[in-house]
Amino acid sequence: MNGWLLAAGITALGVAAVHVVGGHRDVVRPLLAGGIADEPKRVLHAVWHMVSVDLTLSGLALICLSLTDGTRETGLVAWFVAAHFVSYAAVFLVVTLSVGWPRPLLRLPQWILLLPVGILTAVGAA
Repeated sequence: MNGWLLAAGITALGVAAVHVVGGHRDVVRPLLAGGIADEPKRVLHAVWHMVSVDLTLSGLALICLSLTDGTRETGLVAWFVAAHFVSYAAVFLVVTLSVGWPRPLLRLPQWILLLPVGILTAVGAA
């Protein structure tokens, strides 16, 4: 068993839970109540659900990978998932830092949840 990948998978499922519960309250409800046109509103709503699925499936994949025998393919998939989470964190950091908000790193703190999954996965893949 690969403890690093197991920790990454559990953390990813925790991130998915925070996304579903907190995101519904803080993002989805205001989005659906907002005054933007119906098509962009529904596209953003669908994308939010796609991210929910993505985070959940990634967490489950990491847990499954943690139970494998450490084959070359396991490492490749783990590196892909690590890159996936690090990229998500980087996107949030770039967007947050480009806005010019005071204390920007705490304004969109999603990167704080995403980056540890990427790091744990990378360590487990190495």
